[in-house]
Amino acid sequence: MKHITCYLDFVSPYAWLAFERLPQELEGISCHVSYRPVLLGALLQQHGNPGPAGIAPKRDWTYRHVSWLGHALGCGLDMPARHPFNPLPLLRLALACSDDGSINRYVAGSVLRHVWLGGHDALDPQRLQALEQALAEQRRADPDGQQAKALLRANTDAAAGRGVFGVPAFEADGRLFWGLDGLPMLRASLQGDAWFHGPAWEAAPAVPSGLPPAR
Repeated sequence: MKHITCYLDFVSPYAWLAFERLPQELEGISCHVSYRPVLLGALLQQHGNPGPAGIAPKRDWTYRHVSWLGHALGCGLDMPARHPFNPLPLLRLALACSDDGSINRYVAGSVLRHVWLGGHDALDPQRLQALEQALAEQRRADPDGQQAKALLRANTDAAAGRGVFGVPAFEADGRLFWGLDGLPMLRASLQGDAWFHGPAWEAAPAVPSGLPPAR
């Protein structure tokens, strides 16, 4: 059985789309998926990347694109009332349902649907309270929330150490695949596509850069 680690942050619309698409992409493949919440903002900051929401025209395009993708893929996607938003309360709530930094698909899906369906404020106190109640049976004993905070830091640090620069990202067989549009490539790798056993995987990032060195 193959093992896949899925790094995600609930603030990312592509995390929702990839979450919904993943079962179709993995159909017929014996595998287990671990969902590991990470803080996207910290990963972006590490690489000096403002993210799509930090560039006004790209923000406009991204929101149009993901709204259309939700329609085209049949899973739906409604932009929340405010975006981006601080995802820490949702990340910590999800990890309050974990012993080791991984959450199950029920928890991941519950939080993602909370954000990406209905067009509501993801941080509305009443809605957060309802989400907490929905996850009550999944939560571990962590009265001060320190374990969830520690798991989030550990997950984010581990993801950065593995080369994760954005979400969703998928790690399988020692390879990283990024984004919704990386899912067909992930499937091909899991199915043993010969391309992955040739020189192309290692050769591609070895191409010399034509940009001047950073100052």
